[in-house]
Amino acid sequence: MSLVESTMLPIGTQAPNFHIKDVVTDNYYSLDDLASEKATVVMFICNHCPFVIHVNPELVRLANDYKSRGVAFIAISSNDVDNYPDDAPDKMRIVAKVLKFPFPYLYDKHQEVAKAYDAACTPDFYIFDGDRKLAYRGRLDGSRPGNSIPLTGEDMRAALDNILIGEAAPEPQYPSAGCNIKWK
Repeated sequence: MSLVESTMLPIGTQAPNFHIKDVVTDNYYSLDDLASEKATVVMFICNHCPFVIHVNPELVRLANDYKSRGVAFIAISSNDVDNYPDDAPDKMRIVAKVLKFPFPYLYDKHQEVAKAYDAACTPDFYIFDGDRKLAYRGRLDGSRPGNSIPLTGEDMRAALDNILIGEAAPEPQYPSAGCNIKWK
């Protein structure tokens, strides 16, 4: 697997809407259904990427810590499941239940959502403010598999703290890094 960095969509970009299926509930959701009036985190993840597997515990902690403050979290997998069957919706459902995801885990079957967000890797993170304007994009923190840096979510936590009080996310914003999205 090749290491790929996020493309760093321009700050201020309007959040693209979508209408895709949640693998846990089998319901279809749009951004309108799931977004918060305070802040919305959109995460492109998958089941098999070692970078995502590494950050999953912090993603669950982060969502549990911030959802009581009005932040919405949305996880999306856009990988080609024909060539990467570990990322298929039935397996996504298992991962979401085992890890107790406190957020919907949506399947982007046609990869249109990943393209609209210009997502490049898993994990890839975007935080939108209450007006659904991009306020942060980049990494969770500096931890990567095998680098001995503790998993804290400090970059995203600092961004969310600022956004929730109406301030800009801290600079610089560093790109996320992980496995490339598995395009069809």
